[in-house]
Amino acid sequence: MSLKIRRVVTGHTADGRAKIEIDDIAKNVISNRPGASSCVVWSTKGFPVNNDDFADPTAGSFKTTVEGGTVFRIVCYEPGVTPRNHRTDSIDYAVVISGEIEMELDDGVVAKLKAGDILVQRGTIHNWVNRGSEICVIAFVLVSAKPVTAAGKSLNAVG
Repeated sequence: MSLKIRRVVTGHTADGRAKIEIDDIAKNVISNRPGASSCVVWSTKGFPVNNDDFADPTAGSFKTTVEGGTVFRIVCYEPGVTPRNHRTDSIDYAVVISGEIEMELDDGVVAKLKAGDILVQRGTIHNWVNRGSEICVIAFVLVSAKPVTAAGKSLNAVG
């Protein structure tokens, strides 16, 4: 499936009136593994975010997260998607838009999620598994975070 995400992004005229800067189908759809495709809708650097001026941050390439920033990404997981165990240096807010998916932790614990369910991912190693027969689409907002520490060790991003 090719993601077709319409994004509408607002901004301001020189005299401070609201305007639409972008109304298009996002062009940066990628696939890093068989059965998954994603699109970065928007990204920011720094806190608080600077809404002055205008430049589309999605024109460049992206890692999973942006250090000191945010990433708003839509991901499509097809049935049988190739596994990818990973941990991010972020707190991730995920909303299942359509379909069903399993979020599997590194100890084998599984949370089954369906359309409308929300997950807050706090730097744990996890994998997205689609054992169903439908495509699952999830919206993610990743906010930069310090690496998790446990037993005096830093648990950095992996995968």
